Amino acid sequence: MIRESRATLWIVYSALAILLVITLFPMALMVLNSLKPSEQIVQNPLAWPETFRWDNFTRAWDDARFGTTLWNSVVLTSLTILLVCTTGSLTAYVLARRKIKTWKLVTFYLLATTTAPIQLFLFPLYFGFARLGLINNPVAVAFIYTAVYSPFAIMLLRTYFLAVPKELEEAALIDGATSWQVFRRVMLPIVSPGILTVALIIGLYSWNEFLIATTFLQSQDRLTAVVSFFLLSGQYSSDWGVITAAAMIIVLPVVILFVLLQRRFIEGMAGGSVKG
Repeated sequence: MIRESRATLWIVYSALAILLVITLFPMALMVLNSLKPSEQIVQNPLAWPETFRWDNFTRAWDDARFGTTLWNSVVLTSLTILLVCTTGSLTAYVLARRKIKTWKLVTFYLLATTTAPIQLFLFPLYFGFARLGLINNPVAVAFIYTAVYSPFAIMLLRTYFLAVPKELEEAALIDGATSWQVFRRVMLPIVSPGILTVALIIGLYSWNEFLIATTFLQSQDRLTAVVSFFLLSGQYSSDWGVITAAAMIIVLPVVILFVLLQRRFIEGMAGGSVKG
């Protein structure tokens, strides 16, 4: 038994080590190439830098106008997280606690909207927003993101509310609390790991989203960081050192945030799989 357990542990750790290398290799390659001249990247992207080009980061910051575009991404992502977590938690609470006769239809709708590609709605949305004068409006784009990401958030948050014993609500109601007070003061603190998990996932989706952002935010002062990064690539030539440095600038905030909140995120994902 001891030998079998050791062999199992060795297999598990070996598999984890291989997966770790596969996961970190692109990141390491990006860091390495962000410090190289473009010519050396083209010759051998795996080689160690002959000279460290720290100016790649300053050039990327200026060329992509990251001072403006990163702020646009932060505002758009924050607004989307706020809208999705607010509407999603309210909807998920109702779906978890109320008996709905058409629950199968609601489930089908949530699954369908989660899997439906945004390209199906892109042209009608664009012409409608253009008629309303909402092109280049970050708030309008945040509402589109909310509509796209809310079904996933609702389905995930509903599992957290289902895991909360009903006795807690009944005790609060007996003590004289209103339904809104029960939701705000009892339920929300308990399901806060789930809300944090949804916020991190939706934030990552919104930060990296390209198609909707490039369609509805066309003005130079409204571009997001991902769109400005895409514009760094030239039609006939590209400075790959600057491009990889720009990729580092975009990825770094997400990596730092995840590292700081990884324990809460893992706890939230594990808690959401307890009951569905």
